[in-house]
This record gives sequence, structure tokens and C-alpha cells, in this order.
Amino acid sequence: MVEQTGSYRIDTLLAKAASHGKPLLVLLQEMVEIESPSDDKSAVDRCVAFVAKQCERTGGRVRLHKQKIFGDLLEARFGPKKSAQKPVLLLGHLDTVWPLGTLKSMPFRVAKGRVWGPGVLDMKAGVAMALTAISLLQEENRLKRPVILLLNSDEEVGSTASRSVTEKLALECEAVYVLEPAQGLEGAYKTSRKGVGNYRVSVKGVAAHSGVDFERGHSAIAELARQIVRMTGFTDLERGTTVNVGTIQGGTRSNVIAAEAHAEVDVRIVRARDAARVEKQFRSLRVFDNKCSLHVEGGLNRPPMERTRGTVALYKRAAACARALGFALQEAATGGGSDGNFTSALGVPTLDGMGAVGEGAHAAHESILLEHLAPRTALLAAMLE
Repeated sequence: MVEQTGSYRIDTLLAKAASHGKPLLVLLQEMVEIESPSDDKSAVDRCVAFVAKQCERTGGRVRLHKQKIFGDLLEARFGPKKSAQKPVLLLGHLDTVWPLGTLKSMPFRVAKGRVWGPGVLDMKAGVAMALTAISLLQEENRLKRPVILLLNSDEEVGSTASRSVTEKLALECEAVYVLEPAQGLEGAYKTSRKGVGNYRVSVKGVAAHSGVDFERGHSAIAELARQIVRMTGFTDLERGTTVNVGTIQGGTRSNVIAAEAHAEVDVRIVRARDAARVEKQFRSLRVFDNKCSLHVEGGLNRPPMERTRGTVALYKRAAACARALGFALQEAATGGGSDGNFTSALGVPTLDGMGAVGEGAHAAHESILLEHLAPRTALLAAMLE
């Protein structure tokens, strides 16, 4: 007996997804070839305008949330305007880490069972899959519940402009499906993510000539080095807390005792309750050399996406649909953050990694595996239904 989602046979979903394979790739190519680095508003807006037209062609009711610095945010609503069911939020982003001109060295191409190109995995394939999944259901008049698609423009740089819109829409919804790439080549859905924090630790010292007035100087670099050792000690692998001093800058010349230095620090936590402990540790930093001064700024940017009961229920439903489609679906945790961190922290069940399967996000070998596109698109459609 063939399993069904509602009254809709899953094997039919898979066949329809396969038949949409070529249009999906055409859509994906058009999106990838509209380069959209986060820091270029006009470039991101071009991509937003293109996808907005695709949403309208798919029956979406489009609204743009205008932004001054980053690209505009795209909200599209599908399905019935009025329903007893709460909507499902499809959450993604159209900005990428790749600067304009990257296509010259990383052109869109299909080869060796993969699709290559800047932003193809993270995460324009997920957007193309979402629009295709909605189309599959609409063609059979099976989209009976409201679906909101929100595509942000600043996810790769912290989501400072889009966070409030993401949270507002998430609170309207029964569940959130995040279109970020799956975990690993096995294509696992993500049921938990670490929270992400960023701190900047700055030190001011006393400048002096390193040969003539060495004793009068108090090195900001030497002080910062001692603070780095202290901060590195905040890492607690048993708790899943990591602290990484990613960059340091300071000083002017080798013969000048440095008057200033600073470090940029990345922090990851597994549980929300660990945020206060890490914050206290950073705010309690004190100078070793009392002729220097120290300033700490920053904090937690994204709360952790914890493995909640609601998220586990979504994963179990997805795993059952995947089995009916003929493949096994695993779950995974990851240290990276996404906009799903925000929605999960609000208590809205959130399932992440529902986009493409591939590797090389943010790297020159960024690519997706063709063989997974149809089954994963069918699975997304089944979850929407």
C-alpha cells in the first residue's frame, strides 16, 4: 500500500518533482547568475525583484519590506487567504558571501552529477526547491493551508535588519521550515544549531620608543596576548561552548610599544542558559597591567536552536515521508547558526536543513548533488501539505 500525505500519494509527488527537474535547474541558474553579495544592496535587490516575479507567477501575494542599507526583504504568501490552519513559514535568504564578479571564476555549470556556482548551495537551490514544491501542490489543488515564504537579505552578515520581521512572521505560524543546505552529503535535516556570539576586546596601552623609553611604555599587544590566553580558557567542550579568537590587530611599528590592540572573538553555545555564563566571563575581564585599559563590546547574536519536542515531532514526520519516498532521512546538530535560531528561540517548532544536499558552502567548490533535488523537493512538498 502506497503511503499518503493527506489524500495525496507520495509516489505521485516524487514523479511530479522529477518532471519539474529541468525548470527547477533553469530557475536555479537564473538566480545564481544574479549575483547578490550581502554588502551590495542594489545587487541583492535585483535578485529579490527576480524572485518576487517568480513568486507572483506561482500564485504568491508579494510584499517587499524595504531596507535602507541591506537588500529588501521578500515576503510571499501562498494558499488560501483565510484558513482554520495556521501558516507554515518557509524561511531562507537571497544574499551570498560571494562578491560581484565571482561568476567569472566560478560559473554556473552542471557536470559530474553536480551543479556548481556561487550561492548554489547556500542557499539559492533551497529557494528554487521551495517554489517548485509549492507549484507541485498547486497544480493538483493540494495547497490547502497558508504558506509564507520569507527571503532575507542579510543572513550572511548577522540578520540585523531582518530579525524583527522573521520573528514577527514566525509567531503567526505553526512551524518553520528553514531552506538552508542539509547537513553533509548524507543530507540530514538539522534539529539543533549552536548559538553564535561575537565579542570585540580592545586594549589601550601607553606608547613609547622601544629603544629609548622602553620602561615608560605599556604594550597594548602584550596585554591583549594575556587576555587571549584567558579568553581561550572560556572554552568548555563538555558543555559544547567554544571560544575562538579569530583576528587580532594592533601596533604601528616594530620599534613602537603598541598603544592600541584589539581582538575579534567568536563564541558558540549549545544551550540558551549558557549565554549568561559566557557574558559574565567576558564582562569580568580585567587588565593585568594597570597602566592599560580594556573595553569589551558585543554579545550573543543568535540564540541556540535547541532540540525541542516540537522540532523532534517535525523531524519524525519528515522521516516518515522520506521513507515513503524511498530514502532514509537522518537528523543532525551543527555548530553554525541560521535564521532558524531566532524562530526556535521563540518556541515555534523549527526544522532546518531542508534545502539542497551538497558541499563547499562559502568555498570555491560549492556545489549540490543533482540526484537529491527531486526527492528532497517532493519531501518539502509533502511537509507543506
